[in-house]
Amino acid sequence: MNRVRIKIVGQSGSGLLSVGEIFSSAINGLGYHIVADREYPSLIKGGHSCFTINVSDKPFSSLSDSADVLVAIDKISMQEYLGTLSNGGILIHGQGTAATSITEKAKENGVKIFELDSKEIALASGGSAITQNMVLAGMIWKVLGFEFDKIEKEVETRFKHLKKEILEANIKCVKSGYEGVETVQGIWNINTENADNILIDGSRAVALGAVACGVRAYYAYPMSPSSGILAYLAEIAAKTDMIVKQAEDEITASQMALGSMHMGTRAFVATSGGGYDLMTETVSLAGIMENPLVILIGQRPGPGTGLPTWTSQGDLDLAIYSAHGEFPRIVIGLSDSEDSFRLIGEAFNFSEKFQTPVILLSEKTILESKMSVDKKFFDREVEVERGLIEGPNNEEPKRGDRYKITDSGVSPKWIPGSGNEYYFANGDEHFENGDDTEKADEVKLMYEKRMKKMTAIKAELPAPEIFGVKENADISFIGWGSSKNAMRDAIKIYEEKGVKVNYLHYSFVWPLEENSIKDFFARNKNVNLIEGNYLGQFGNIVESKTGVKFKNRLLKFDGRAFFIEDIIKFIDKNGL
Repeated sequence: MNRVRIKIVGQSGSGLLSVGEIFSSAINGLGYHIVADREYPSLIKGGHSCFTINVSDKPFSSLSDSADVLVAIDKISMQEYLGTLSNGGILIHGQGTAATSITEKAKENGVKIFELDSKEIALASGGSAITQNMVLAGMIWKVLGFEFDKIEKEVETRFKHLKKEILEANIKCVKSGYEGVETVQGIWNINTENADNILIDGSRAVALGAVACGVRAYYAYPMSPSSGILAYLAEIAAKTDMIVKQAEDEITASQMALGSMHMGTRAFVATSGGGYDLMTETVSLAGIMENPLVILIGQRPGPGTGLPTWTSQGDLDLAIYSAHGEFPRIVIGLSDSEDSFRLIGEAFNFSEKFQTPVILLSEKTILESKMSVDKKFFDREVEVERGLIEGPNNEEPKRGDRYKITDSGVSPKWIPGSGNEYYFANGDEHFENGDDTEKADEVKLMYEKRMKKMTAIKAELPAPEIFGVKENADISFIGWGSSKNAMRDAIKIYEEKGVKVNYLHYSFVWPLEENSIKDFFARNKNVNLIEGNYLGQFGNIVESKTGVKFKNRLLKFDGRAFFIEDIIKFIDKNGL
């Protein structure tokens, strides 16, 4: 696999997001495979931001921390990220001779320099100081050897809503940058498979998955990194006939979702860890009501406000153990855009079938990173399983059936108002007909009935997936969430070296399916944990539930996702 690694850097508010998105979309349109993500501080303007784009002729999953091409919008950011540029790489910037002191040092490492005074060119082209980003877009497109008309069309599409003279100024800026530099021969020597891909982030994939599986209402209070779901669902609400409501707070949003699900409307809510803290009373209420509820947590580093624009896998314990009392729940970890589309449908099916809360764990890097996905993936038929009944033998259900004690713990459920029978659904302990009870024998039976679901749920959860060889690997890993992406790429890299690496990936992380772990350990002798938090939360659960012991732990908790270099360094140190 050939990979070209590009970083576009600048201050927040300098226009690097536009450059990154235009370039990513244009090159994806040529048939290349893309993975792209943005690092940015929690500032509207200022600080250092970085839009990383990796491009290849073959499918891949993760990003590299290093760059072959560095595109700098300002001098300060150039200096900040210059250390990530590989020896012999390419530096493109718009500072003209003002950055000579920096570029001279770069030349010592064999770096090729392409520089223009982008601000001066932008003003001369009828633009403003901000449109110097379009000059840089033209420069990088030319340096990599692409035809001008491709990026011209992309700019026209992106800015078609602007006034004609502003659009023309942006295109002129791109053209000036394009004509001001030369192509580097040999840097782009890979062929495209001409795959029919779309470039999509996890937020849009979740939203499309919700539409596909029949979600009719979405409630949320904006909180990064989940706000992209709210924005996109609001954008397509008229086309999908979905109710999209920005609630006044997270408590209200979760209560509205609970009420909608109670009445038979598929609804969900997304938030981050701090917002989910406020929702946990509703989760507990859903537990005793045996009411379906689906909540997505977009993970970012805590505690407190923490790093609100960075990524984490630190909320697994929160999802599993939060909310008072004991009741069944399911926790599902997303890993990429494809998972985001597919697993939200699974979440609703499990939630409605077993009448229990399901927590989806996503991450900033999943929700906001873009990846190339074959658009046929989103045309797949989505199975919908509601878990509703009309009554035994299609007879009208009886009030005493609603919380009926069954072998599986799952009782009949119907949409309120669909028949003449009613039942009470509230937060007090109750018996089979929903009437409140504090009798010891009835309380014990009802408690046991609810908890029986855990056995039934475990029996139906899909098994975890093994990537790489099935057994006798030189080094093995177990993990969940976005860790899968760097692991998949590492497996391919080491396969070419004759080194056997494998990875056991859990999407359904709770309740834990234990047999697959025991079998994986039995077949592989050097098994390690990979997880994006300090405590190794999933690893702790695995060890306590199965009795196995990881040889080593690869943990990351600096707000960044796993880069391919993280895996390579660990394997070279611990596995070979």
